[in-house]
Amino acid sequence: MKINLAMKEVKEMENRTFSEVVSEIIASTDELASISKSSETEKEMFTELALVLEKIPPIFNDLRDYDKIMDTPSIRKAVESLEKEIKRAKCLIKVHNQKMKHVESIAHDLGRSLGLVLFATVEVSTQFKTQIGGLHKELMNMKFNENCSPTSTSTSSQTTEFICDLRVEEIEEEQISIKVCDIALHLKYGNDDEFKRAVAGLKELIQSKNVDDEWLNEEGIISILLNRLGSNKSANRPIIIQVLRYLVWNSPASKEMMADVGPLSTLVKSLAGDEEERRETVGLLLELCDLVNVRRRLGRIQGCIVMLVAILKGDDQIASHDARKLLNVLSGNSQNVLYMAEAGYFKPMVQHLIEGSDMNKILMATGLSRMEHTEQSKASLGEEGAIEPLVQMFRTEKLEAKLSALSALQSLSGLKENVQRLINSGIVISLLQLLFSVTSVLMTLREPAAAILAKISESESILMNRDVALQMLSLLNLSSPVIQNHLLQALNNIAANPGALEVRKKMVESGAIQLLFPFLMEDNTKIKSGALQLLYTLSKDAPEELEESHVSVILNIISSTNSKSERVFAVGILSNVPVTQKKMTDMLRKANLLPILISIMNSSLANSDVSVSLASESVAGLLVRFTNPFDRRLQLHSAEQGVIPLLVKLLSSESPVAQSKAATSLAQLSQNSLSLSKSRNSRWLCVPPPKDSSCEVHGRHCFIKRTFCLVKADAIRPMIQILEGKESEVDEAVLSALTTLLEDEICDNGSNYIVKMSGVEAILKVLGSGHIDAQQKALWILERIFRIEEHRIKYGETAWSVLVDMSQNGDSSLKSTIAKLLARLELFQFQ
Repeated sequence: MKINLAMKEVKEMENRTFSEVVSEIIASTDELASISKSSETEKEMFTELALVLEKIPPIFNDLRDYDKIMDTPSIRKAVESLEKEIKRAKCLIKVHNQKMKHVESIAHDLGRSLGLVLFATVEVSTQFKTQIGGLHKELMNMKFNENCSPTSTSTSSQTTEFICDLRVEEIEEEQISIKVCDIALHLKYGNDDEFKRAVAGLKELIQSKNVDDEWLNEEGIISILLNRLGSNKSANRPIIIQVLRYLVWNSPASKEMMADVGPLSTLVKSLAGDEEERRETVGLLLELCDLVNVRRRLGRIQGCIVMLVAILKGDDQIASHDARKLLNVLSGNSQNVLYMAEAGYFKPMVQHLIEGSDMNKILMATGLSRMEHTEQSKASLGEEGAIEPLVQMFRTEKLEAKLSALSALQSLSGLKENVQRLINSGIVISLLQLLFSVTSVLMTLREPAAAILAKISESESILMNRDVALQMLSLLNLSSPVIQNHLLQALNNIAANPGALEVRKKMVESGAIQLLFPFLMEDNTKIKSGALQLLYTLSKDAPEELEESHVSVILNIISSTNSKSERVFAVGILSNVPVTQKKMTDMLRKANLLPILISIMNSSLANSDVSVSLASESVAGLLVRFTNPFDRRLQLHSAEQGVIPLLVKLLSSESPVAQSKAATSLAQLSQNSLSLSKSRNSRWLCVPPPKDSSCEVHGRHCFIKRTFCLVKADAIRPMIQILEGKESEVDEAVLSALTTLLEDEICDNGSNYIVKMSGVEAILKVLGSGHIDAQQKALWILERIFRIEEHRIKYGETAWSVLVDMSQNGDSSLKSTIAKLLARLELFQFQ
């Protein structure tokens, strides 16, 4: 019956809430303070003890509001231990009939229990820790001199008390001794459950100061714990590490036992454990790093720094805080700093670049340059402030520092934000000065300097110094092939900038085109391609600079090269030659260029080549020359080569420039369609024409290659789709092509066909949003279409609202044309 009652009491104790445990402590403390105050003997000692005890309830009273936060296994264990110590103190006072020779001992025991609470609540608010810590010190520091000892006690009672106390102490020591032996036995040989209980028991012994270094050494406790840590269930590992932490706090000699590579390697593996295990492990390693040997060895253990960086960036704030402190401790070693940077933690590296010795800075910069950087790592290094100290290193006198700094800056310059930081640092002038230097010892620095300039030139900010491009241009003939390639990249980046018109003009005036042509003879494909690209860009603004000798070189490249990029840029250069230069046209025709152009374009479209837009623009631009409306022979030659289907394909290009030029070429061809269809029609007097050759616009027999008919080429549909789209800069060229279907002789047929292809709605859209030249052509087309009553009825009202809005808000130069069109619609009656 008594056993059952005892078990029931134990169960009830285990099922208590944390708030209930705290309430019990408050009540027991109040009772203990009251007993102490009511003592009739040793009043001074009891009064002093009572004054300290009375401070406990207010502090613990606040904890009841944090039931969920505080109710962790470690905190509950510590609080329950304090509760037991308070109850024990009450019993001792009553047993000794208040003759308290042991008041000092009781105070110290209560102080130790409060110390456990302080340790367990390390994550709680600073105020609570401060208050508990103060009480802990007060109780531990309590001492009473012999003058406070009782003087009116009989010898017999003193003897009885002494024997009683001695027996109690003997029993306690015997129990502890038995418990220590059991713990050692189960730690060594116990199964998982026995081991778990033994670890918990060891934890209690450490907390109660009943473990000494001699026993730890004799039994090899730390080695046992570390061995079991490596092989034990994950659920047991956190408490093992926690016990190791207790040992470190209570036994300084324990640190030395864990300072070798073997124990440290075992602990490092626990950095990959669950959240609690990681947190405890980082805390333990941080404690161990007080030792120089640990700091030296820890960074060398594989995976240690990588896992610490991962923990630093993790969600566990306590573990992250300790990991940051530990990494900062380890950052005293340069190799560790490089490991941290490789793991993505760059702050220590930047700190070394700023504050380290000259050799240390070189080591950091060299390591940085050899790393494989992601966009994120480049951004992080830039944000942490790595650019400025590297620029300062480059400006020093030491060659090794300059080279390592430039290599590091080169690896970081691939990010737009870092490029801006480089420009802001003023490094551009220094880099150019280095490239102009003829000092032999600096020659090794020129390649990385040129590479950085190539990256910097991608920023529009480079245009702030308008002489940079001219200086680079003057360096081309004075440099090695690698540097020439970097300089050409830089010049192409600068020249391609929309805001660089003045820079391009200065380059042309400085003889850039003449300077670049010799590079087209180079065997180095990168240099050759870079020179062609720059010539293409510069010749857009200065086509008159291209001479016959230049065209011959370009034609030779187109016919002989296997490089797609070289061909595309070469064709682009030829497309910049003015159409009015007939001699150039004859040269191109004799070179049999058209089949090559068609091949280039078909290949680009089929393979979705990266340069397809540029190829489309270049080929379409050059075909404008081959479709000159005043040279029918050239047009027929072009059509025979298959130019018209290619032009129709180009109408669907993603490049508005290519679309516009293709529409222009088709318009030029279509200008001669009507006259060609007449002449072709007379030739069929003796031979019957093909059945499908009749054209509903031209009213005669049409063919793509012979009469250049846009209807037969199925070019009208993609043109109307362009008008329906968003690229308004193409509208004028498309409308010019549509006007060729509305010549007086075929006006009705052309109008009906445009209506049939749903072109009126698209043309009205141009009136609402197009440029003035496109609007002028759209009005001309609509005036022709609305000559037919059927079309006026169908679209009149829709057109009316658009035209009225244009008359009020449109360009004044269009108002007379709009008024005539409104008159034709005969809708004034609806006003």
